[in-house]
Amino acid sequence: MSHIRSKNTSLELYFRKLLSKDRLRGYRLHYKILGVPDIVFVSKKIAIFIDGDFWHGYNWKNLHKIPPKKYWQAKIERNIARDKRYTMQLKKEGWTVLRFWEHDVKKNPDRCIKKVKEAWKKHE
Repeated sequence: MSHIRSKNTSLELYFRKLLSKDRLRGYRLHYKILGVPDIVFVSKKIAIFIDGDFWHGYNWKNLHKIPPKKYWQAKIERNIARDKRYTMQLKKEGWTVLRFWEHDVKKNPDRCIKKVKEAWKKHE
């Protein structure tokens, strides 16, 4: 488990290439605000999180992907609660928070980039 990266994952690198391709530049990586988002447009106050399906609990109970150990179940539940807390707090502070699931970035990258563009336009 210690070899699982939290920064500069292949998914993050892929997403950053998509942003660059669409000329969405000027972002900071792992900017030091609550939750340490993966990508932040500081001037626009847009925080982007790319959440792994397993670690952040994408529909895990309905998909029957519940880990066998109670420790991991509790860990995922804490991650879900923390993500909700951080999202609410950042929104209270005036940030636009975009959370993308791993599978969405892989299967629907254009839709994800479209959401970033929409948020970008709101802050122009």
